[in-house]
Amino acid sequence: MRDVSPNMQDYQETYRNSSLEVPEYFNFAFDVVDKRAEDRTKLALISLDPSGDVAQHHAFWDLKVQSDRFANVLKSLGVGKGDRAFVMLPRIPQWYVVMLGLMKLGAVPMPATTLCTARDIEYRVNEAEATLAITDLENSDKLADAAGNCPGLKRLLLVGGSRRGWTSYEESMSVASSRLEEGEKTRSDDPLLIYFTSGTVGYPKMVLHTHASYGLAHVLTAKYWQDLNATDLQWTLSDTGWAKAAYGKLFGQWTQGATVLQHDARGRFDPALTLQILERYGVTCFCAPPTAYRMLVLEDLTKYDFSNLRHCTSAGEPLNPEVMKTWEDGTGLTIYDGYGQTETVLLVGNFRCLPVRAGSMGKPMPGFNVAIVDDEGNELPENQEGQIAVKVKPERPVGLFREYWKAPDAMEASFYGDWYLTGDKAYKDEDGYFWFVGRADDVIISSGYRIGPFEVESALIEHPAVAESAVVASPDPVRGDIVKAFVILAPGYVASDELALSLQDHVRQATAPYKYPRAIEFVAELPKTISGKIRRVELRAAEIEKAQEGSPG
Repeated sequence: MRDVSPNMQDYQETYRNSSLEVPEYFNFAFDVVDKRAEDRTKLALISLDPSGDVAQHHAFWDLKVQSDRFANVLKSLGVGKGDRAFVMLPRIPQWYVVMLGLMKLGAVPMPATTLCTARDIEYRVNEAEATLAITDLENSDKLADAAGNCPGLKRLLLVGGSRRGWTSYEESMSVASSRLEEGEKTRSDDPLLIYFTSGTVGYPKMVLHTHASYGLAHVLTAKYWQDLNATDLQWTLSDTGWAKAAYGKLFGQWTQGATVLQHDARGRFDPALTLQILERYGVTCFCAPPTAYRMLVLEDLTKYDFSNLRHCTSAGEPLNPEVMKTWEDGTGLTIYDGYGQTETVLLVGNFRCLPVRAGSMGKPMPGFNVAIVDDEGNELPENQEGQIAVKVKPERPVGLFREYWKAPDAMEASFYGDWYLTGDKAYKDEDGYFWFVGRADDVIISSGYRIGPFEVESALIEHPAVAESAVVASPDPVRGDIVKAFVILAPGYVASDELALSLQDHVRQATAPYKYPRAIEFVAELPKTISGKIRRVELRAAEIEKAQEGSPG
């Protein structure tokens, strides 16, 4: 397997000549999945149960028939083109059927992680004016709690069980026709899906993608970075609620004709089971966040047969060079790091036709003019730190989101002159390799999760013991960064380990568990500007300095 030639043979030539034709009409479910289904034997998905022992195999034909059936279920519920649907399902095959069925009608799914709390759900459903919400039995209590505060939510659909007042997925599918009447076509610039992404100020923003910007353009991610072919079995470690699922579990993979592996992992990450699955199912291409790789290399890699594995990728945060070396020593394979956002397809990556520089993000993806710019939108010279930007004029590249829906201020702040500003800082070396430095704002990237400090601070302030708080990223050897809270206590409360645990539990209950502060420091005051704004940058710099003082050498 390892001698497969790379899809990109010559980087410079591909970069110069790359273009992506966008048809007037495009729908991934019809134009890719149903087209692949013409070969009724072509395998699309292998879905594993939590133990990894039980596998269901789904051909593209199976997904075509089931998604047609589900589209008819949706039509019977009054769902149509442009309607928003909140989708919170674990890593089960029904997630694919639901997503494809919604796409076929031109409805707009809003994928969400099962870590969402009732408050998270309520915010998302109301903000997007969703009329339909879909979840499984295990998560239905949270959705039921939220639904009472969502006046526009007309239908609740349940996978894997039954509840009074809910539509049963299984019952509806059993009586729905598998013949789907042709409806209104989706244009390439029609809305495809909405992801929520955390920012520095306020609650998460809605990132609206079109059928071209994700359904079509993710072929670049899969073809050039993941280097996929029709004979590959691709496994990307990602919850279905994150944009990484779009990067690695759906769009580009099936455009390339690869088979996708999905493992219904629940609870804590199990590195030993992950390695067993890689070996047992003969995964050829593997993508995982740096946090997972950092845990995988702690296992005895010599115990496993990686002879089928040919290509490994990582994204979400910078990957440590020492982790890359340990993985290569144990598997014989290089990890190809990459960089992209919820708002984009992959923008910068290490590609098989180029030598990898450990710790580098790599070079720009063909089809994108990516540069380092200053605050005035001027391109900066080599080795000078600035913001990663994507040129959008005179021609906007395919693969960039359409807008932050209903957030004109956020749109205005993210586009300056000819550029889309990513909010991430980096520099470019003399050979054109990009090197990540950090966020230009206060957003925290921890274990690949994007966490807005405002959300955590808002949860903390609800606790009676908290008078004021500030939340920043603090360096951590495993997670890259962790969430750290600086807390000023209300009168009558005394700092203690017990109180810190109480605050952590409170945040876990109030918002998604991955956002809780793993470290809490009680302080008498917080650094502020003359106008009274908290200087998170000062707190963050102090955390970085402490980490550097404590590191060996």
